[in-house]
Amino acid sequence: MFLKRLYDPKLAQASYLLGCTRSGEALVVDPNRNIDLYLQAAAAEGLRIAHVTETHIHADFVSGSRELAQEAGARLYLSDAGGSDWSYDYAAEAGATPLRDGSFLSVGTVQLRIAHVPGHTPEHLSLLVTDTAASEPMGAFTGDFIFAGDVGRPDLLERAAQVRGTMEQSARDLFRSLQQFRVYPDYLQIWPGHGAGSVCGKSLGAVPQTTLGYEKRFNWAFSVRDEEEFVGAVLAGQPDPPRYFAKMKRINQSGPRLLDGIRRPPRLPPARLAAVLAQGSPVVDTRPAPEFRLGAVAGTINIPKNRAFTTWAGSLLPYDQDFYLVTDDGTKNVDELARDLAGIGLDRVAGYFEAETVEATSRAHLQTIPSVTLSQVRVRTEAGGATLLDVRSEAEWNSGHAPGSLNIPLGHLDHRVNDIPRDRSIIVHCQSGGRAAIAASLLKARGFRDVQLFPGGFAEWRAAEEPQEQAEN
Repeated sequence: MFLKRLYDPKLAQASYLLGCTRSGEALVVDPNRNIDLYLQAAAAEGLRIAHVTETHIHADFVSGSRELAQEAGARLYLSDAGGSDWSYDYAAEAGATPLRDGSFLSVGTVQLRIAHVPGHTPEHLSLLVTDTAASEPMGAFTGDFIFAGDVGRPDLLERAAQVRGTMEQSARDLFRSLQQFRVYPDYLQIWPGHGAGSVCGKSLGAVPQTTLGYEKRFNWAFSVRDEEEFVGAVLAGQPDPPRYFAKMKRINQSGPRLLDGIRRPPRLPPARLAAVLAQGSPVVDTRPAPEFRLGAVAGTINIPKNRAFTTWAGSLLPYDQDFYLVTDDGTKNVDELARDLAGIGLDRVAGYFEAETVEATSRAHLQTIPSVTLSQVRVRTEAGGATLLDVRSEAEWNSGHAPGSLNIPLGHLDHRVNDIPRDRSIIVHCQSGGRAAIAASLLKARGFRDVQLFPGGFAEWRAAEEPQEQAEN
């Protein structure tokens, strides 16, 4: 048996290539949309991708299962264990083989038995792998069911996909799935679908794999034996899901659009930028925030190319409209950005502009976003001359915030701009500056004239308040 983990650090997402070296067949589990990655990995090992499957309907990236199966001429396997509401709409059209609890599939001499483990989602499966002549499974692809140090969150259907009334029942399903999984031997290897940084759980570990026995001893979810206590614990403190998760659910259930490869968008001349902005098309400047603040083309939005790029692009860009990029690192950068965006369903990049376009733009069409110090923030807000806008999550704001600040989380900002007064200065902050810089650029693009950035954010505000609180005590 051959096993290779293929990891996307930006999505904190793991796919797996499982092969039988005797038959030359391979199975890919939970592929993302960058299907060339799997085709090349299989070819490098002399394997042919004959089977493609996924553990559940994903919410954080667009699945590549359908396209990979078609490109490789492989059989597609999809869960049919979640009932009519949680089946794949395109399964019959794609000729998919349905998988249910107790189903089997073979990859040469390697056997996989399917276990239905609802909780994270109603249709969720785990795949237990038995190699060649062994009589018991050696490992399991657990998807978003069991992670290293955590379990999949059961609240996404309600909080992200707006399926009301599902959160508590999903938590109960998850508890029962965990109890049923206890019967497997402690040596069972756990190959999870995500690592640290994913918001599909609260506290995922960074190790690439674990064992069931280790998780039974040290994973908090296995230590809670009372169902009511588990429900309360698993639902408490879950991070806010990105806005685009609901879109991913719909795309992956109805069937992702087939791309025939992720292609490089065309390079456009600087003179086209004004026309693109005039027609109302979004233009994303991917340069670092400090460069954008010192000079950017008016009307563009700054989403810096870093590990959070896809999170904020998915939350702020339209899925039904062409958009454009500004980039400062040539075609290599553009190819990477196009892959990242297509990975979350944003595959309508109509073109890109080199960063030199900013330099070629006349000063009359450039903008800057000034930054302010903590003392300036206090003076201006106390005098009533400015609105202090906090773009952190609601949970962060509830745990502590500057007096008088207005809280609109960044992912919701574009839908709530009418909640922000336009008759005064807007000073934007977050925890330490990253989200606030994106928010400030968005407000400028939406016509707010006097927008300023408080880069120190609530971290600096809190640090300044603590000595005063200690002195008073």
